[in-house]
Amino acid sequence: MGALTEFLHHMDWQGMLMFLMSAVACLICLTIHELSHGLMARLLGDPTAKVNGRLTLNPLAHIDWVGLFLLLTVGVGWARPVPVDMRNFRNPKAGMAATALAGPISNFLLALVCVSLGGFVLRSGMREVWSAYLLLFLCQLAVLNIGLGVFNLIPIPPLDGSRVVSAFLPDRAYRWLMQRERFLILAVVLLAWSGILGGPLEAAIAWVLKAMCHVTGFPFSIMTYYFF
Repeated sequence: MGALTEFLHHMDWQGMLMFLMSAVACLICLTIHELSHGLMARLLGDPTAKVNGRLTLNPLAHIDWVGLFLLLTVGVGWARPVPVDMRNFRNPKAGMAATALAGPISNFLLALVCVSLGGFVLRSGMREVWSAYLLLFLCQLAVLNIGLGVFNLIPIPPLDGSRVVSAFLPDRAYRWLMQRERFLILAVVLLAWSGILGGPLEAAIAWVLKAMCHVTGFPFSIMTYYFF
């Protein structure tokens, strides 16, 4: 019993809480992102995501556990891609582009909501400890959503940005890219882990976040203090 008490006494409870907050924030970001892909595809006439049980807020339906672990530990990860059958779209390439854009747009919108709520928490004058953690969680969720949205707009397959750019390519070039996207993802992961993308991505995230703070009146200095 004494050993257990000693263990609990030295446990880094604050560190565990911060990790738990990060995990929940990642689950929310990835779930909303993938759900938005599926909803847009369904709206455009493709029921594949619905048939496969992906039109749900249940994170277990969307999470790739390896991708989640890497997102938490090294900052680069992924979820299970939502299945889409472009043959069900009236205009296959345009449908794929719209479906792809739905993911990043949903993340930007959620980030904007988080920054707005963070501003409300600040202006409310709440001084309780839980309000400080709530503010930190909202800031963390906003940064993660913007990061996921910006990263996915990179026009390299299979990231969402490539679907948008590919909509303007000739059919032959489009098919060539789609057939090789499983290999190109390795290049994306290596670029991210090497740090080559770090500077440009951080600058883009900061620019979007600063714009959202300006619109909502949230102090950008608070974000830079914790996350930059």
